[in-house]
Amino acid sequence: MATLKPAILLLEDGLVFHGNAFGKIGTTTGEICFNTGMTGYQEVFTDPSYFGQVVIMNNVHVGNYGVKDSDVESKGIKIKGLIGRNLEPRFSRMQASASLQEYLEREGIVSIEDVDTRSLVTHVRTKGAMNCIISSEFQDIERLKAELARVPSMDGLELASAVSTNEVYELGDPNAAIRVSVLDFGVKQHILQCMVDRGAYVRVHPAKTTLEELDRFKPHGYFLSNGPGDPAPMGYAIKTIKDILKTDKPLFGICLGHQLLALANDIPTFKMHHGHRGLNHPVKNLVTGRCEITTQNHGFGVDPGAVRASKAVEVTHVNLNDESIEGIRVKGKPAFSVQYHPESTPGPHDSRYLFDEFLKMMQP
Repeated sequence: MATLKPAILLLEDGLVFHGNAFGKIGTTTGEICFNTGMTGYQEVFTDPSYFGQVVIMNNVHVGNYGVKDSDVESKGIKIKGLIGRNLEPRFSRMQASASLQEYLEREGIVSIEDVDTRSLVTHVRTKGAMNCIISSEFQDIERLKAELARVPSMDGLELASAVSTNEVYELGDPNAAIRVSVLDFGVKQHILQCMVDRGAYVRVHPAKTTLEELDRFKPHGYFLSNGPGDPAPMGYAIKTIKDILKTDKPLFGICLGHQLLALANDIPTFKMHHGHRGLNHPVKNLVTGRCEITTQNHGFGVDPGAVRASKAVEVTHVNLNDESIEGIRVKGKPAFSVQYHPESTPGPHDSRYLFDEFLKMMQP
């Protein structure tokens, strides 16, 4: 049996956890957050919305079904680090091509296991999101504190342009009746697949693309993707969305795209205490009266008071746990958005009807 190498997790407020190294040996920093899902760890790790974050997986065992090449949301792991109770070096799924250890090591992800994740999650839930550092190469706490002090806050940090595509690309049937121009702020691949599966031909554009460039595709509608970081500094995107709204063509936004649609209608966003990340968040659709169990991953939200006071938009969905705003639509415009992830990879498929509604809005 291999000799365990000690690792340290240090939080911005000074709390220290000792554990053992997993993945790459090294040091990493980022904002700590937690995901409550029991499955789908590979999709979580490759979700660009987690860029800049160190993720606590709340489930006790992570890695036991290995890594499968198709279970990804982007090219490569996007999290900065991983924290777990038991990170499993062996796997049982025949279709898997690698173990979690091999995967993290290959992708250069520093991780720590044998941490009391229940205690850690309780602490983050109580104290709020903060930066942290994991190291399996240095044991000097004062040195780690000095390095952690240099890490910028997620509040005010623009990250979407760092994970967006650099080149335009297309998916689907070029002869499809419906064409969608996508603004990529860190889009998950299964979001695009949900539109393609419903008969759309999509062209994915870099985050800083203008309306003029989007329109060269001759789209029937526009999509605003999910992504990482604070939406407030993204003036380039807010301007483009305001321009899109003037076209009166259908517009659909998810997660960061939802927050940007709110900002384009002069509704502010804010940094949440510790965010929503998991597979079982109950959301009520105020239009139909139905509840749906949703997949979520966001650390910023739309100001509830400003939304309800707005004359430009109306609330369509609310979170039944904390009454946060989960969906809006622009009055008099075919434009709507949700804070959660209706593609649900991983998670229940209760909300995939939103893609059907978007495609119906664009029917010739």
